[in-house]
Amino acid sequence: MSQPIIEGSVATPHDSLAAWARRCLERLGMPPEDAGQLADSLVQTSLWGIDSHGIARLPHYMERLTRGSIKARPAIAVKETGPATAQVHGDQGHGIVVAHRAAAVAAELARRAGVGAVGVTDSSHCGAMALYTRPAARAGLIAVAFTHADAIAAPHGGTRAFFGTNPIAIAFPRAGHEPACLDMATTSIPFNRVVNARREGHPLPPGVAYDGAGRLTTDAHAARALTPLGGAEYGHKGYGLALMIDLLCGPLNANPWGPTISNMFTALDEPRRLGAFFLMLDPARFAGGDTLAATVEQIARALAGEPGSPLMPGDPELREEAVRRAGGIPVEPGLAVQMREWTARLGVDNLPAALRA
Repeated sequence: MSQPIIEGSVATPHDSLAAWARRCLERLGMPPEDAGQLADSLVQTSLWGIDSHGIARLPHYMERLTRGSIKARPAIAVKETGPATAQVHGDQGHGIVVAHRAAAVAAELARRAGVGAVGVTDSSHCGAMALYTRPAARAGLIAVAFTHADAIAAPHGGTRAFFGTNPIAIAFPRAGHEPACLDMATTSIPFNRVVNARREGHPLPPGVAYDGAGRLTTDAHAARALTPLGGAEYGHKGYGLALMIDLLCGPLNANPWGPTISNMFTALDEPRRLGAFFLMLDPARFAGGDTLAATVEQIARALAGEPGSPLMPGDPELREEAVRRAGGIPVEPGLAVQMREWTARLGVDNLPAALRA
């Protein structure tokens, strides 16, 4: 779901944002291929309207690259551990670069064995999980992706942070259309939306966060824990999902879990040591595989004919992408200031014209 556009935001062409981000990342020592992949991934996320995980995260990533808690040139290692399984060791590289590698390994295993299950060790924040499931489904696979994060979500029945936002994404091929793609956190909102609200000075929606005293709050600066998906009253399902995803991404892959994960925004000098888990299936190995993509499209058409014309998961992001490709990505005022600061700090010369002071 797109987030509210802040007053004073500047519509900026997506290609110029990607070019600027790529130049900055190369200045920080990333190889051109990795810099381009990371820049394009962040801009794609912003095009979908997922501003919590898009280009707004680049200043944070650049700060960690500068401090060395994300390595610009990691020695990523892939070890196949069975006919359909593998482990990807991220060597504290950028999570998006590591996750793209892991997703590609999972896809190759699925084509070879019918199923591919890949765990990720010693990585960092890997952004929106649809970055990995959509391309696989576009290529004909069923793709499932999970990751975890540091403690920001209260467990159901509690009010203190324990789990991360711990998202899940699932994508299915769809005939004649972009994949059907669910991409969601297991909290009421992603924590990066709190970060954006603090930076821009706007309130949170009601019922999504607790303050330090365990009271629900709309003050982004007072927020200390998010409610699980379903809110304070009905959050048992979101809490259960968060726990299981943490087990898949943390202990299964020899990574930390819950409160033992270093904080994304305060422990800037500490590597994240985050995990992820990718599961991909080749539909051709199953009875309905030959007609699966056509059936997904049939379901989409049937839903569109229902009262209210419900959309398939992932379609709202595609609609937003069409709008933003034509009219630009909105860059909020506080983010624009950060971008100008990094432009001067790194000595790059291609900051989009719309964002220059």
